[in-house]
Amino acid sequence: MPSSTLQLLEYSALKQLIGRYVASPLGKSELERLQPLEDRSAAEARLADAAEARAYLDSAAKPQAAARGAAVRLRFGDLPDVAESIRRLHIQGAPLEAKQIFDLFGLLDRAGDIRSILLAVGDRFPKLSARGAAMGEFRSVVKDLAGKILPDGTVADHASVLLGRLRRDMERQRNAIHDSLERFLKHHKEELQEEFITIRNERFVVPIVAGQRRKVDGVIHGASGTGHTLFVEPLETIELNNELVRLTEEELQEVHRILLELTDRLRDYAGAIDRTLGILGELDVIFAKAQFAVDFGCTVPRFSPEGTRRLSLVNARHPLLEDVLRRKRIPVVPVSLTLEGDTRTLLISGPNSGGKTVTLKTAGILTLMAKSGLPVPAEAAEFPWFDQVLADIGDQQSIEASLSTFSAHMSRVREMLSHVTRDSLVLLDELGRATDPEEGGALGLAVLDDFRASGGFTLASTHLLALKIYGGTTPGVLNASMGFDEETLEPTYVLRLGAPGKSAGIDIAQRIGMPRPLLEKARASLSSRERDIARFLGELDRRLREVSEQQAAIEEERAHLALREKQVAEEWAKRESAKLKELERQYQLAVEKFEERAGETIDRIISGSDQKKAAQQALRHVAKAKREFREELDTTVLATRADAHEGVIQPLKIEEGSRVKLKGVREAARVRRVLSGGKLEVEAGFLKMQVSRDEVLEVLPEKTDAAKLPKNVSFRQSGPEFYITLQEVNVIGQRADEALSNVDKFLDSAMLASADRVRIVHGHGMGVLKRAIAEMLAKHPSVQKFYQAPQNEGGAGATIVELKE
Repeated sequence: MPSSTLQLLEYSALKQLIGRYVASPLGKSELERLQPLEDRSAAEARLADAAEARAYLDSAAKPQAAARGAAVRLRFGDLPDVAESIRRLHIQGAPLEAKQIFDLFGLLDRAGDIRSILLAVGDRFPKLSARGAAMGEFRSVVKDLAGKILPDGTVADHASVLLGRLRRDMERQRNAIHDSLERFLKHHKEELQEEFITIRNERFVVPIVAGQRRKVDGVIHGASGTGHTLFVEPLETIELNNELVRLTEEELQEVHRILLELTDRLRDYAGAIDRTLGILGELDVIFAKAQFAVDFGCTVPRFSPEGTRRLSLVNARHPLLEDVLRRKRIPVVPVSLTLEGDTRTLLISGPNSGGKTVTLKTAGILTLMAKSGLPVPAEAAEFPWFDQVLADIGDQQSIEASLSTFSAHMSRVREMLSHVTRDSLVLLDELGRATDPEEGGALGLAVLDDFRASGGFTLASTHLLALKIYGGTTPGVLNASMGFDEETLEPTYVLRLGAPGKSAGIDIAQRIGMPRPLLEKARASLSSRERDIARFLGELDRRLREVSEQQAAIEEERAHLALREKQVAEEWAKRESAKLKELERQYQLAVEKFEERAGETIDRIISGSDQKKAAQQALRHVAKAKREFREELDTTVLATRADAHEGVIQPLKIEEGSRVKLKGVREAARVRRVLSGGKLEVEAGFLKMQVSRDEVLEVLPEKTDAAKLPKNVSFRQSGPEFYITLQEVNVIGQRADEALSNVDKFLDSAMLASADRVRIVHGHGMGVLKRAIAEMLAKHPSVQKFYQAPQNEGGAGATIVELKE
């Protein structure tokens, strides 16, 4: 990326803004290396890291963040600066100072905490967790060396046995010296300047009056600034002081040995420490990006897929401008634009101080941010993968003459033309400026056409009429204008795509208070063509505002109608649900009443034994009537639904295993297979059948386990166990009369359930029970036919019975 572009787009100021969120020296060092990347995959990886860190911050901010396994906000502000310690660590034989070792211990301990936190949330934040896993494991060394260096940077007494003994000896020696000097002070009060003990040249001394020097035997170790006081070491304490000096030297040697030992222990972990410090710096910057994204309402941009190129910004804001205006409590006007396909050039015109340059800088700095792996302040953003950003913004020599400014402008454009590629973003501010408008327009048109021919994306601003006409007549070039309020004579800073804007120089001069006669003279000097064009552009801008306002009103009304439609649909669903529940309730009451009366009638018929056949026939009629009644009700329900939906019924979602309600079948059915041709294979109790989708009334929710009925119903009678299932009756081991009675009851129940095929299990034995049952079946009014079961269903030990309808 050209360094001039980074300077023009204020990339260093952007890094300073991000730096506010970086807490540690490690992170600040990492931030210094932040640059737009040349590799797309690397930029996408950094953006993914920032997105995950943003999600982590959102999770950590929730009330349940304190729960076990939840995201815990990471703090990097108290990490010490250990750069010098690391440099010394890589020098063999060079010990670290005690404070350096203490700081390094503290940092490794914090690194262990951060590592544990990130590993605990690996299922939700895999990228952050992977960084935690890559950090070194230092718990053992930190545990072993903990407490040997005190927070004030001294080596603890218990760091070694020898050090502890030496310091105890030194303390005893100091006490002996103090006792000796106290005795000396008592005996020489007249010779003393003051009664106190001090230290000179690392030896304990007492102050005496200079004139009394001859009365005291000892070694002079210095004098006061006035020369009136001498600091003397009495003869009786010289040997005591010598012993203390010797102990002190031994202590220093032992401390040096301990520091070298601790340093060597850390030096064994040098590679892991380097790696861990690098990761801590990266994490600090990653979370700084995430916090910046939270504070500035940023989104994670995306790059156009391979083979397509699209530059799209939705409500984008310049981060540096927003930072300045926030402090002044002024809202930022966002910018939205889209260039894609063959349209790759945007030509922006409009009033001075209207935001044209800010728009170019916004597109440029957001492109650099995306290439650097930074979230961008916008609602949405998509960029082609630009290999470079080429910018000519502002006057390079604004203090010098116009020719110098124009020369600098043209020199920069020439350099850009020599470097532009198909994958470049070109930013041109006030193209063709600082020269004659006619020549500047012609030159600007040629320059813009060359950039367009390169295939790259170009954003340019201009006041020149020739370029505005070029933007309106050239394929692939889109005109845009910055808004201007004709009533207040102030720019609105709103970018409108599709039409050029007028410069409004005289109007802006009027707003800032230029004399009216001067303005009238300026307007009179305009040619009629220039006035007509200015009037046309002003009218065009006014109509664009009206269209925009109308479009916004239409969108608002559309959203209101969509909300109302949703509310109406919900109200209709509630009403229809209530209606269907009422129909179902009435149906259930009618069925219960019908069954009660039918039961009473059947009981009266059964009371006469000669009327048994008539009773069985009545049972069949009852079952048939119930089915017909249910079909009639279901038809009514479906008609109600169809009328409410104006004849459109939503298709039901039917899958294998679904519980469904069928026409004419009271019991819920289970879908076993979905067949072709709109057919379903279902099982309702013991019934297996094929039905069409049209016969499915609704898909039922699954019952809870407590609501499920057992598949087999069994009961104990005298003799062998007798049980009935929904598909068969087992009478093995029963007496003939008992078995015939049970089979008869089973057949009656099967008729009530509208079964068409059942099985009677009687076993082989002597064949007596089989023959008795066959004789009964031959005379039974409900039996259509019967035959021996196939081999896979019991063979000669069972009989299959098909019942009448």
